[in-house]
Amino acid sequence: MISDEQLDAYRLSGEKIRVVRDGLESNDVKGIVLAWDESQVMIRRPNKRVVKLDRSYSYQPFAAPRQEPENL
Repeated sequence: MISDEQLDAYRLSGEKIRVVRDGLESNDVKGIVLAWDESQVMIRRPNKRVVKLDRSYSYQPFAAPRQEPENL
């Protein structure tokens, strides 16, 4: 699970991130962090839509190469 400190750093920098949900790259969510609570993170996608995702997913900087999550 991603820490509050890491989420806050992503939110303050406005850095685009990638949320890896499974083994398929086409299922990744790309966007910026808006807010979070104990179990979910709100991400604003490039088309301005907001999605809520579970904190147990793998959150990675978009500029870095994609890495497979460990729990697959």
